[in-house]
Amino acid sequence: MRCTHPEVSGSLRRGRSRAARERILPGVSKVTIADVARAAEVSTATVSNVLNGTGRVSQPTRARVKAVAGALGYGPAGGGGRTLGLAVTAHGESAWDFASVPYFAQAISAATIAAHRRGYALMAMPSGPAEHMWRTLPAAGVVLVDSPPSDPVVRLLRARGLPLVFDGRPGELRARETWVDTDHEAMTRRVLEHLAGQGAERIALIAGPTQEYYTRASVTAYRRWCSGTGVRPCVVPFAEDGSEEPRLDALLTGDGGPDAVFGLYDPCGRQVLEAATRCGLSVPDDLMVVCSSEDPAYGRTTPPVSTVSLAPEQAGAAAVDALVSLVENPPHTPPPVVIETRLEVRSSSMRRSRRHTS
Repeated sequence: MRCTHPEVSGSLRRGRSRAARERILPGVSKVTIADVARAAEVSTATVSNVLNGTGRVSQPTRARVKAVAGALGYGPAGGGGRTLGLAVTAHGESAWDFASVPYFAQAISAATIAAHRRGYALMAMPSGPAEHMWRTLPAAGVVLVDSPPSDPVVRLLRARGLPLVFDGRPGELRARETWVDTDHEAMTRRVLEHLAGQGAERIALIAGPTQEYYTRASVTAYRRWCSGTGVRPCVVPFAEDGSEEPRLDALLTGDGGPDAVFGLYDPCGRQVLEAATRCGLSVPDDLMVVCSSEDPAYGRTTPPVSTVSLAPEQAGAAAVDALVSLVENPPHTPPPVVIETRLEVRSSSMRRSRRHTS
């Protein structure tokens, strides 16, 4: 690689052995913020401030850092170009096919369309990639979907100084970060009030064990509603591999079992319908069912299942618009965006004796 900027070439030469230069220059994809700081002879904080458009940095230093970052192919100054990243990190390093889940598929599609409209490419990362992939991701910024607390991916991307937009409210925000999310408390309360209005007295919630904000906020809202209405809370852990069947069957057939179930995830509706069949329960007369899902096939199950839409298309587009704003206008951070949910009421949560009054 040729360094034509005199300050860049000088800083790379001064006191740098050939081995040190080779560690930095040949592998542009391996460049970190620390490499840029060493080459520019400044702190990593200064590099972050320059690339993020924050802090008080002299103009000569700012120009030198940008030139070094560009020469090394680091971050938006050279490596990101007009490519944005998107990642679903809810399950950490575990590999799983999130793109087959309707919510994520629709969010990614909408995000891609929004990126193209703004002149950017969007790269959806696979789940559970190795750490070096995050260190070398050639993106100007990243949308993180369902990022859990203490997400190592967030730590790595922040160390690179990349702007971030969270689809799902994070525990903390830093400079050049914002979030897009739905009103989970209002959504949970609306579903519970709907079920109670249909005569449910013992409503169970299928949630967890993941700890992204969506799950935590929904469980908190559920417990708060139960406390205010005198309903005994019952939170059932979700399992997609079938291991929940004995637990769910025992819950439905036990003394004081639920007369309604709200599942936070796409497969929950089918799981509860299958469990009700195994246990000889009629839906909705013995057991009402609602789940969060974007899958239109729930309108064709027996009976059709009531679903909550988390508006993934709106969320995906809003997240990309916010990220482009962060990339193109570093001093400005767009405010968080709250998106409304939609409850599609179907037969699974409508008691026959109450339908004429609904």
